[in-house]
Amino acid sequence: MDTKVIKKRPPDPRSLERAQALVGRIVAERHDRPSLVSHIACEVGGEIIEGIRPPGADLNSVELSKRYKTSRTPIREALMLLEKEGLVDVPPRKRPRVASPKIAEIREIYRARSVLFGMIASEVARNITAEELDRLRQPFHEMERAYERDDLNAFIWANVDFYELNTQLAKNRTVKRMLDSLLLRTARLRRISLSRPGRMARSFDDHARLLKAYEDRDEQLAAALIRSNHINALAALETYFAEGDIDEASVPVRRRRRRAAG
Repeated sequence: MDTKVIKKRPPDPRSLERAQALVGRIVAERHDRPSLVSHIACEVGGEIIEGIRPPGADLNSVELSKRYKTSRTPIREALMLLEKEGLVDVPPRKRPRVASPKIAEIREIYRARSVLFGMIASEVARNITAEELDRLRQPFHEMERAYERDDLNAFIWANVDFYELNTQLAKNRTVKRMLDSLLLRTARLRRISLSRPGRMARSFDDHARLLKAYEDRDEQLAAALIRSNHINALAALETYFAEGDIDEASVPVRRRRRRAAG
């Protein structure tokens, strides 16, 4: 993330729990590590997704060792797991830090997701059963309730559940693995895009139309709608980073000190 970071806000315990569970699912599926390493990765990864640890923030292994009452070895292993999932940077001979992907990388991720989810939507529209459609309506109705309450966190996690169920219903394990590899990289970006003016309303409308396309078994429309939703999310992110405003409360301490010194 080039010039801007997620603004600090009071942590939402329920949202943090969901974020940590998401990290846990990905880590558990891909990496066989001791329970302590996985536990550290889940907690730190969840804090990154929730913006509690903003992009560019240092990840001090000594401080983390004190927090978890362990040696630095499990801390390093946990941070390396998170590095593989795109949440942490571990540069040579430098302190690990929260990853700050450039907008060019974000474009690559969202364009790849739009193509892959286009395939998923097409397969779902072609093969979905009435029972599966009812299952898909459940996270959609959660999105609807969150939208009506203007509850951003609830909307985000209902959105995550909606897309996860889509990948399951498509029964394409190869594409699902690829999408899972991008999931944690986009989790914290959804909050940015969906918090833009009018973006939640547009997203909700897109998903309502997508469900109707599934009901009508319209493969082309379903694929176009889900691709459009991703491209609109990317456009919101590009606008956000192009504006370049920085919330000083969220700037990493070291950067603030450099500015003060200058």
